[in-house]
Amino acid sequence: MRVAFAGTPPFAARALEAIARAGHPVVAVLTQPDRPAGRGLRLTPSAVAVAAQSLGLPVEKPASLRVPAALEGLRAARPDVMVVAAYGLILPRTVLDIPARGCLNIHASLLPRWRGAAPIHRAILAGDRATGVCIMQMEEGLDTGPVLLAREVPITSRDTTGVLTERLAALGAEAILEALAQLATLVPRSQDDAHATYAAKISKSEARIDWTRSCEDLDRQVRAFDPAPGAEAEVAGETFKVWSAEPLADARGVPGTVIRAEGDDLVIACGTGALQLKTLQKPGGRKMAAGEFLRGKVLRAATPPN
Repeated sequence: MRVAFAGTPPFAARALEAIARAGHPVVAVLTQPDRPAGRGLRLTPSAVAVAAQSLGLPVEKPASLRVPAALEGLRAARPDVMVVAAYGLILPRTVLDIPARGCLNIHASLLPRWRGAAPIHRAILAGDRATGVCIMQMEEGLDTGPVLLAREVPITSRDTTGVLTERLAALGAEAILEALAQLATLVPRSQDDAHATYAAKISKSEARIDWTRSCEDLDRQVRAFDPAPGAEAEVAGETFKVWSAEPLADARGVPGTVIRAEGDDLVIACGTGALQLKTLQKPGGRKMAAGEFLRGKVLRAATPPN
C-alpha cells in the first residue's frame, strides 16, 4: 500500500524504517519542525526526519496541518493509508479524510488506558504491571478510535521510561506491519470510555521528589523520569537529580533525612521505607555513582527515631 507517515521521536522512527524496509511505498513523511537541542541549542531535526533522509524519503515539517500547502501536498501523494506515531500535532478531519483507507495510530498503551501524550511515563508512575501497543483507527477524538490490533508486554520492577520505550518501539513496528498486511480482515474493537484514563504531558514540576511519599512511589518516579527530565531531590540543603535508586521497604526514619551515607551507600528516609540512591547528578555536572557523589561531602545520618 501507498503509505503516508507522520511522527517525530525515535519511537516513531522505528516504525517508519520497518514500513519502508517491508516494501510499502512511503509516499509522504510528516514530522515536527526542527527544534533547538543540546547545550548550544542548535536547530536539530527530529528522529523521523533523520530516518526519512537516510531512507531517501521526502519529508515535510509543517508547523500546522490546517494550512492549504500541507493538505495539498498530502493529497497529491495519494496515500492508501496514513500511519501516525507520536507525531505531536492533532490531525484535523480534512487530513483524516485524505487516505483512502483511513489513518492508523501506533499508540504505546493498552487503550482505553492512558490515552494522551505520555502513556509510558504514566504507566510506570501508576505502578501498572503491563502495557503494550495498540493499532487504532483514528478519529477526531484524542485516542478514542476503535482498536484494530493490540499487543501486551509486562512492566518489570526495574523498567525505566527509556528502556520500556525501546521495547514498545520494536513492538509497535512489528504490530503496524501486521496491521497493514491484514487491514482488510481486522475487526475494529470499540473502546469502553468508562475505563479510559488520560496520560497528560509530563511537566518538570512533577519531577520533584517529595520524601513524605512511600519508597515504592519514589522508585517509580525515578524510573518514570529517566531519561527525561530526571527526578529532582533535595537532601541536607543540596539539590541534585536521581537517575537510579532502589526502594528499601524495611528501613525507617524521618522523611528526607539521611539514614546512611558512607562508602557507596546513600540511603534517604521516605514516608514509608527508604530510597537507596544509586546514580546522581549535580546541577551542571555529569552522572555519577553514589560513592563518588559522597566523596568530599559531610552527610551524617540522622538520629534514628525511637
